Amino acid sequence: MLRALQINLRARGYEVYTSTAGADALVEAARHPPHAVLLDLGLPDMDGTEVIRELRTWSAAPVIVLSGRAGSGDKIGALDAGADDYVTKPFSMEELLARLRATLRRDGQLPSGSLLRIGSCDIDLASRTVIRHTADGTEPVHLTRTEWRMLEVLLRSPGSLVPANRLLAELWGPGYTDSTHYLRFHMARLRRKLEDDPPRPRHLLTEPGMGYRYQP
Repeated sequence: MLRALQINLRARGYEVYTSTAGADALVEAARHPPHAVLLDLGLPDMDGTEVIRELRTWSAAPVIVLSGRAGSGDKIGALDAGADDYVTKPFSMEELLARLRATLRRDGQLPSGSLLRIGSCDIDLASRTVIRHTADGTEPVHLTRTEWRMLEVLLRSPGSLVPANRLLAELWGPGYTDSTHYLRFHMARLRRKLEDDPPRPRHLLTEPGMGYRYQP
């Protein structure tokens, strides 16, 4: 099943990371903060509900449980632990993909073709390109991989505060939730590249002592 899911998801353009055990899955999620998690409850080293509880201490990524357990107690336990949806085996791949798309929409994930404007910059999330409009025409703006990831997290929650600890966990994992100087450094670089007036930003805002906000 793991192999089938990997093949089908990648064929539809998803970037996929897999693990066969709960502890390994948590490590993988810290290395590659997920936009969504598909999780089987029947893991060899720990129950899937424990994985959900641990994940929820640092990540808000939606979790869809895949399980052969059809009892209401198992469903309630998984949902109470923090799961967003519960799919009982056997299931069709199309149904699972539809549930995944619906979960991502509810979570505020941006569609891959989104084109956004910050200041005089057009940001294409699909191609990961930024074009700045100037009096003389246009010019490309280069963002590093970390800058892209930071920007995408903020863009997923337009107008909403993204706490610093959540941003740090999504970028570098739960072991970095106190490293706020990392965020200040990368935010300053993003503003210099995207804002028309970096010292007085209009779109990439700091909420002192709390986190950051993307204001459309």
